[in-house]
Amino acid sequence: MKFLDQAKIYIRSGAGGGGAVSFRREKYIEYGGPDGGDGGRGGDVWVEAVEGLNTLIDYRYQQHFKAGTGGHGMGRNRHGADGEDVVLRVPVGTQVLAEDKEELIADLDVAGKRLRLLKGGNGGFGNTHFKGPVNQAPKFANPGQEAQDAVIWLRLKLIADVGLVGLPNAGKSTFLAAASAAKPKIADYPFTTLQPNLGVVDLSVGERFVLADIPGLIEGASEGAGLGTRFLGHVERSATLIHLVDATQDDIVGAWRTVRQELEAYGEGLADKAEILALNKIDAIDEATRAAKLAELEAAAGIRPRMVSGVSGEGVRELLRAAWRQVRLNRGEIVDDDEDQEAADPGSGGWAP
Repeated sequence: MKFLDQAKIYIRSGAGGGGAVSFRREKYIEYGGPDGGDGGRGGDVWVEAVEGLNTLIDYRYQQHFKAGTGGHGMGRNRHGADGEDVVLRVPVGTQVLAEDKEELIADLDVAGKRLRLLKGGNGGFGNTHFKGPVNQAPKFANPGQEAQDAVIWLRLKLIADVGLVGLPNAGKSTFLAAASAAKPKIADYPFTTLQPNLGVVDLSVGERFVLADIPGLIEGASEGAGLGTRFLGHVERSATLIHLVDATQDDIVGAWRTVRQELEAYGEGLADKAEILALNKIDAIDEATRAAKLAELEAAAGIRPRMVSGVSGEGVRELLRAAWRQVRLNRGEIVDDDEDQEAADPGSGGWAP
């Protein structure tokens, strides 16, 4: 299934049905009186977050959604039927934006969350509603209320606990494949990843989190270079970012700074998230080069990077343990002054990348 994370759609609620003007006419019954029924209510437009969806592809082929119109009232005090509602079923993590893509209408971050976007029109009163001592034979009724319409944007932000960022070919997809059962496309050319990939990391029983790999950033991504920053929204909800730097390239400090600058230019709090910095592909360099590049990156970043290899699995377990700790901090399960328990508990000893 093709991945689609934003869609523009047109919605319209149902108009209310008109009330009826009718009089009772039966043989041998004098002064039958008014018996016009009320019109039915127009259908509403709802949006609901459901489990089992991870793309907005359904809204690429159908962009117009219209709720049912209420039925008109009829004689013998028969009321019109209510119009059918329209329910837009979207993946968990979908945001509903106004036409200008600036105003946030709803953030459906929990399965089952539901919101009415447009209300259907009320049905009009039939002439029975207006009879009284003064006007015993009203010859008028109310029309139904008009429908409402709107243009909205649906934007999907995947629900991930940890996000992978880095330059193209930093080894993010290889790391995702080593850390989870996900099978992203892996190749030796830039921009192999063209859409976000999710993987579930199982450290042990009860220790599970979702890891998201997004297409690589390049210099000028905030201005639209490469694939731009379109997919950064998928890591906005994450507890921490794993920043992978390719240890085999010459300018590792420049690579780190490029990604950091693009995160700051994007905003939305990404630059302030907890960051776990790691030198990747260490299986391809010798010990002396490792030490030199580790010291160089640590001096520039101010934090000690971790050494990992998605190919050999070296350091992957320790890195995932550090990410899991940040996830628990974000959930409020532990406090910040707890000791870092990367020496996994006995239940996780059997895990291997």
